[in-house]
Amino acid sequence: MGGNMPITADQISDSLSALVRGMTGLRHDGRFNEPNLDGTPGDYVSFDSWEWPQGVGLYGLTRLWRHTGDAAHLKILEDWYDRRIEAGLPKMNVNTTAPMLALSEIWRRERQPRYEAVLRDWAERVVSEMPRTPEGGFQHDVSDKINDNELWDDTLFMVALFLASYGQASGERRFVDEAERQFLVHARYLADPKSGLWYHGWTFAGRHNFAGALWGRGNAWITVGILELIELCDLSPSVEAYLLGVLQTQIEALLRFQTPSGAWTTLVDDPSSYEEISATAGFGFGLMKAARLGLGPSGCEAAGLRALDAVMANISDDGVVSNVSYGTRMGHDLQFYRDIPVQPTGYGQALAILCLAEGLHHSNERMSKAC
Repeated sequence: MGGNMPITADQISDSLSALVRGMTGLRHDGRFNEPNLDGTPGDYVSFDSWEWPQGVGLYGLTRLWRHTGDAAHLKILEDWYDRRIEAGLPKMNVNTTAPMLALSEIWRRERQPRYEAVLRDWAERVVSEMPRTPEGGFQHDVSDKINDNELWDDTLFMVALFLASYGQASGERRFVDEAERQFLVHARYLADPKSGLWYHGWTFAGRHNFAGALWGRGNAWITVGILELIELCDLSPSVEAYLLGVLQTQIEALLRFQTPSGAWTTLVDDPSSYEEISATAGFGFGLMKAARLGLGPSGCEAAGLRALDAVMANISDDGVVSNVSYGTRMGHDLQFYRDIPVQPTGYGQALAILCLAEGLHHSNERMSKAC
């Protein structure tokens, strides 16, 4: 799909509807057995599970609802949260915080009283109880593993964006301040000044970046995360300027590594690793949005549209995004990343939704200029 013919708004809208159906229909098939630390089964695939892939998926659906105003999308979201809250929330960690971002954005606009106490309690516990590394970064503890003294780029999307959203919505500036702090601490240890890209992680035990992996989806969390952060809250001017500079540097690097298909590989700087579509969707969203906001270097828009083509080509008729790498732990060598299996997931659906929604915005702007 795509080629020399621009993708139409109708094509994008049809694919967005399919993506929502595909996401809400995801079910765990038993392929992965990842029990939590408390002995409960871990489910990182099924739509109805409270975990980070579902949290990212819900945020993608929330952004689509904000874009279209479709009441059916809001109903899916509210029904999901009402079911999960009634069933009882899991123990707080980095990954179980991810679903709070979409809930905060829903409450920010609809102000449902039943969600306010849930959000406030979770935000308070994040800032007061979440384990921290030296220099105050959130330690990347998850449902099935404690990662002592480790910073991961994933944390910024899973936790910091929630604090920024809820802090802005509630008028509690201290939560926004904490989100700013997390972006600054993580940038200090994960942003590679030589390549312009971000490492997957950092450990204070040994003080190194593990395998030195410039991992695709991890970089996509940063591209998307910085652009969403500046929209979710009022940042301090100096912090916003700093982060936009970091983003500009990252985008310049991404433009050098895009493959002829419009995709990026799972290790961004390694053309021998496989092309990975969740990262490609995140980059496509970021490049198109940066171009729309006048933030990126020249070439942003064209590269973002090529990425949109690549994402559209990987959406099946039943709305499932293919060639998405499964949840990726910290690798101690680069082969680890090359060997991660592919699996349809909520975050693959969500990042595709973000990419296509931004593509729809671009298509509508192009049509309005032509009129």
